[in-house]
Amino acid sequence: MSGRFSSPRRAVYDRNGKLWSNMDENFFRDREIKPIRQSGPHCVSTVLAMLTGQTPETFQGKMNTQDPTSWSEVLQPYGMKLAYCPMDVRKLKFYMNELIAIDDLFTISFYTTNDPSIILGDPDPTGWITGSHIVILHRDKIIDPASGTATPALEDICNKYHTKRIFRVVPSDHVRGL
Repeated sequence: MSGRFSSPRRAVYDRNGKLWSNMDENFFRDREIKPIRQSGPHCVSTVLAMLTGQTPETFQGKMNTQDPTSWSEVLQPYGMKLAYCPMDVRKLKFYMNELIAIDDLFTISFYTTNDPSIILGDPDPTGWITGSHIVILHRDKIIDPASGTATPALEDICNKYHTKRIFRVVPSDHVRGL
């Protein structure tokens, strides 16, 4: 690489970071999550419903499906919010063991194509790039609103897809969070 990003000396940098720095914290490890199968293109509202014990309709029209800050806002009356986990676009399989080791509650979003040129491509005139999906990781299980089932996290199909977002579900008064 040349230009402003190059240096005559080899830079020292971290190749990756931890998803969560304090491995001793747990917030929703013992929460009961009941799988719900989504109806129509409502994976975000269905995930929010499963987290709170409400119905997907409770959240439809009250948040923007492409804005996690709005998801966090609608979770706050239920005593929770979302905290960003540092990650990049690598496939979920590269994060799954670390997530399982944290042993708590997360939302995981991933792109539904495996073609990097589509994921990194320019949007069409309407702003669309490619589809994505959101699931819950609770301890070592993926709870998928598309199927309404829970599967062992290491066996779930999501591991084959590129990461879009990872959030830890934290109490609404936690120092981290959106």
